[in-house]
Amino acid sequence: MKIGVLSFVTDEGIRPGALARAVEERGFESLFVAEHSHIPVGSAGPDGGELARPYYRSLDPFVTLAAAAAATSTLRLGTAVALLVQRDVLHTAKEAASVDVLSGGRLILGVGAGWLRQEMRHHGTDPRTRGRLLDEQLAALKEIWTRDEAEFHGEFVDFGPLHMWPKPVQRPHPPLWIGGGSEASLRRVAAHGDGWFPVSATPEDIRRARAELDAAGRADAVLTVPGDAAEPASLERFAEAGAERAVFMVDTAPEDATLRTLDRLAESTAPYRD
Repeated sequence: MKIGVLSFVTDEGIRPGALARAVEERGFESLFVAEHSHIPVGSAGPDGGELARPYYRSLDPFVTLAAAAAATSTLRLGTAVALLVQRDVLHTAKEAASVDVLSGGRLILGVGAGWLRQEMRHHGTDPRTRGRLLDEQLAALKEIWTRDEAEFHGEFVDFGPLHMWPKPVQRPHPPLWIGGGSEASLRRVAAHGDGWFPVSATPEDIRRARAELDAAGRADAVLTVPGDAAEPASLERFAEAGAERAVFMVDTAPEDATLRTLDRLAESTAPYRD
């Protein structure tokens, strides 16, 4: 399998350039960064517990990936995930295409509908309609990236003919991965995406997703799973089920501690890498 790393990159941890160099030097295929614009005071996590500091101290993902691109040459660079429903789609199209150009075509744009409703509301997003909004935004991104004169007229996204450059290096556009673990997210992959990155999954979940996507004519969709550092041997079962990539969370920490964590992860996952 391809093995990647995911982290919240913050002002308190290792710098993005140093992190990206270390990830590439240790033979990992990819680096993904998480996003939250902010955390409303008093918010709890999906499990009801207190949210850790990195949730509200993370750097902007596209600025982070631009720094990572400048420090590396082959590492794939991605968002896991960009909260597209909280973003202006035109600015996001510009930022993502810029990172793809600066990296020489190494961007993977993972997107999600989000889960923190008050954060969405602060951006003017209605949580009840965020799924339909995300579908339109994904379609609009493709229009902007693939047409010299783009326009889109939907329920939530509406703009007349426009010019926008740069266009992404990757054709027709950077891979669009859909985050989440719901049936809706899997349907979104079939309709709009190039890959699925569930929040959690079992080999049976991956086997079922592979069958559903194949039946929908999307045998090309890439399936990525969260890696379990405590059980790297589970990668064999996920690969047999149809997953192509595993991404391991690396906690936010100063540079020395992060490098030690990456060393251990590189050693434990080496037998399972492509």
